[in-house]
Amino acid sequence: IFGCFIGESGAMSSQLKEENMVFLVSEKQRVTHAVVKRQDVIKGIVKVPHLDYTVTSSQKGVLTIFNNQKILLDLPFYFHQDTAWITGCEFLPQLKCVVSVTERTVIIWDYKSKGSQNNCFIIKPMENGLLCVCTVTVSDHLAKDDILMGDDKGYVHLLAVTSDHFGLKQCKDKKESQLQVLDSETFTIVKRKLHDDWVVKVKCISNLNCFGSCSSDSIHSFVLDDIKQLEDNL
Repeated sequence: IFGCFIGESGAMSSQLKEENMVFLVSEKQRVTHAVVKRQDVIKGIVKVPHLDYTVTSSQKGVLTIFNNQKILLDLPFYFHQDTAWITGCEFLPQLKCVVSVTERTVIIWDYKSKGSQNNCFIIKPMENGLLCVCTVTVSDHLAKDDILMGDDKGYVHLLAVTSDHFGLKQCKDKKESQLQVLDSETFTIVKRKLHDDWVVKVKCISNLNCFGSCSSDSIHSFVLDDIKQLEDNL
């Protein structure tokens, strides 16, 4: 439980007691985004503890990285091309990139390559509309990440991405576009039908080597499945 106390620092200290179990903060601050010129909605927010980052994705296409004080980097995706609404985001721990999904595409943002114009990759077309995304954290491969995605047809997809997919595609002499489109057929993607309705949330449970899938399906609203069975098909 969090509380907000606005006032002098002395007034706050007088209220702090050992039995007080509510965390008090001196003020509440609103963080504004300079590139957002129209009404938008945050569709995904991910904490990256080891980097002290928070990653957000907005419905109309802005990916942003915050630290605990300010906006570090942002990618105003809708400024570059007309795209479907973003439905979720995640952080890839091995490749150290941001992944986000729209209704028909997967976006990989290599935020580290500030000096390069070619640091955002679009994987498309995807077979169904993607509604949610999460990272599989059981892999110890240093140059590979597995991504779980749920779609609007009840399928859960597992997509494997490696540094070879993106590192070899970058060209320092090529500066005409910040986006590179990659054919989804060049990637290894396996899928499994788990629901008869939209998959609204997927989550990897690394300690159990499994993943959970939530759906608006009234019969199979929650499914717990073995992640290894999907990975064996990659």
